[in-house]
Amino acid sequence: MAKRAAGFLIFRRLCERIEYLMLHAPSKQYQWTPPKGHVDPGEDDFTTALRETSEESGYTESDLKVYRNQSCTLEYKHDKGHDKVVVYWLAELRNPSQQARLSEEHQDMRWLECEDAIKIAGNDDFAKMIRAFDVRIKQSELGEP
Repeated sequence: MAKRAAGFLIFRRLCERIEYLMLHAPSKQYQWTPPKGHVDPGEDDFTTALRETSEESGYTESDLKVYRNQSCTLEYKHDKGHDKVVVYWLAELRNPSQQARLSEEHQDMRWLECEDAIKIAGNDDFAKMIRAFDVRIKQSELGEP
């Protein structure tokens, strides 16, 4: 059975740029991802995304404009050999100058434009997802949060 995780692809609008929050976990030298984490027993994906985002970045639901109609599910083989399913919702940081508060799970964070986020993520499925979201944001096709 695939292990489930959920999180938010958080973006901000800053000086005519769209930037995405990427976090770096020290246990995985080359892995940069948006805030996400494992779904706990009895927890739904959206609740997990809220909890993990708060734990990993310090951003709570009130800090974000969550587009529940904008989600993407990535399925892949984890480097430990098991199948993994990750659901991401798109969320905009309400105050673009609000700083993230990193958890002990992460050693660094960056706000990056789409192509730079793709370079450090190094994952083809992530690249497809973020590019699709980036187009929707720039074309104002998000709908209501």
